[in-house]
Amino acid sequence: MYAEEFLAAHLSRTLGRPVKWTADRTEGFLATTHGRDQLNEVEVGVDGEGRLLGMRVRMLQDLGAYHQLLTPVVPTLTVLMLPGCYRLPSLEVHLSGVFTNKTPTDAYRGAGRPEATFLIERVMDHIAAELDLDPAEVRRRNFIAADEFPAITATELLYDSGDYHTALDRLLEIADYAGLRREQEERRARGEVMGIGVSTYVEICGIGPSAALPAGGWEACTVEVRRTGAVVVKTGVSPHGQGQETTFAQIVADRLGVPIEAVEIAHGDTDYVPEGIGTFGSRGLAVGGAALSLALDTIRAKAKKFAAHLLEAHEEDIEYEGDRLGIKGAPDRFVTLEDVIGAAYLATDLPEGVEPGLAATHFFEPPNFTFPFGAHLCVVDIDPETGEPTLRRYVAVDDCGNVINPMIVDGQLHGGIAQGIAQALFEEAVYDRNGQLVTGTLMDYALPKASYLPSYELHRTTTPTPVNPLGAKGVGEAGTIGSTPCVINAIVDALSPYGVRHVEMPARPEKIWRAMRSGATE
Repeated sequence: MYAEEFLAAHLSRTLGRPVKWTADRTEGFLATTHGRDQLNEVEVGVDGEGRLLGMRVRMLQDLGAYHQLLTPVVPTLTVLMLPGCYRLPSLEVHLSGVFTNKTPTDAYRGAGRPEATFLIERVMDHIAAELDLDPAEVRRRNFIAADEFPAITATELLYDSGDYHTALDRLLEIADYAGLRREQEERRARGEVMGIGVSTYVEICGIGPSAALPAGGWEACTVEVRRTGAVVVKTGVSPHGQGQETTFAQIVADRLGVPIEAVEIAHGDTDYVPEGIGTFGSRGLAVGGAALSLALDTIRAKAKKFAAHLLEAHEEDIEYEGDRLGIKGAPDRFVTLEDVIGAAYLATDLPEGVEPGLAATHFFEPPNFTFPFGAHLCVVDIDPETGEPTLRRYVAVDDCGNVINPMIVDGQLHGGIAQGIAQALFEEAVYDRNGQLVTGTLMDYALPKASYLPSYELHRTTTPTPVNPLGAKGVGEAGTIGSTPCVINAIVDALSPYGVRHVEMPARPEKIWRAMRSGATE
């Protein structure tokens, strides 16, 4: 929470009138939380075939001047996700948080997990370079196999489900990886600078088990089927752009057989929706949607009781298809949902032990997190005279479990990949020697523009999770997590003939240019 929020509330109560406080852009840059700012020193042990044996990490996290909401929590998420997609028999981490005179760091898209993925994915490329192996093959040799799930990691997380080999193999096939490597050899022979970057990731989503959160990790949902046939969903997840108004309405329309226009999604008003935890950590569908699914199960079961009563049939013989509830094997004997609603609210002839109305409330407590995953590849060309990188191609295969709305998933990935590319190449909060923030306006801070980015080639595999009834894992941070190491790996791959093993982020043209000419590790 920011102090101004408390002051505005206090002044509103004191004056008995609404009070609004608005920050200008520079105040936002200076005073609201920054992201990342983590340094890692890594030692890794591998066998002669590039298989991981153990890893030691010394992690330095800049916390800024004081703690904000999750400041010290973010680097612990980095520690949890350090094993990535891989079998890592042994891991030792020394984490030090340091107070500085900077703006506090806190959760930014991915909150500690992009840092973990960047670390382990750069390690995999270092192993490949050290042993003269293909980077994709090193990853394949270290993946947790599909038949090993659920799998316990070195940090004692229980990965729910996964098929990392299939995602990577599909990526390499779609991108024509072998063809790209041949093209790279031909272009290098002509003195051109081309790099191919690969990254794979596993993400922790569906943030929910109450034992892992300070204020509960459950989610609540109420579904009310009104006399008019309208359906009101009261959800505690309170979306702010993630699209749950659409996906939840789709689920209701599909499960109850009502027009999507008849569904109203209510959220964000504690007088109307008193219970809920919220939207963060890609939990909207995996946790909030699961509560909705359970409420719909209850309503469908009650509707079947009414249908059986109206049709003088056994409840177990009732099928619910579309808006019709009929007797199995007798297609001409059915009632509609409208008939059921009428019977439920007229209430003159109720089934035994059944109350009037058609509504349900459910709380869902997830037994575990969910772990979506994926594989990304990008092709970068670098101008040898200026060091300017150009992203020529970007291909991604992501797996977020069952997908409700493909367009929303693609939108989340588009935004996430843009942010991941930007933190690899452009974005940086810069302070001068006196501690003055010099990137305090959009004239100075490099946000990604559409012209900076390639067209994305997005594909999917589907590995449902057993953690929730929808089989949905979440996708909100996936693009950011997968893209940053992919871009840096491509740049380092392009510069490998110059003897460059690493380029510090953000990899601006001047850094790349200096690295090419020095031939030394940046």
